[in-house]
Amino acid sequence: MREIIHLGCTDCKRRNYSTTKNKRSTPNKLEFKKYCRFCRTHTVHKETK
Repeated sequence: MREIIHLGCTDCKRRNYSTTKNKRSTPNKLEFKKYCRFCRTHTVHKETK
């Protein structure tokens, strides 16, 4: 049931990270505060398609 998802920066819109998530236990979109190497700062990263 785990699927690979990509996390994109909310500022520059680039996809920087990939991870897996269980669609049954977390149907909502994931959101993490991670480092963006393009913005050179910690920004919010949201799940993208």
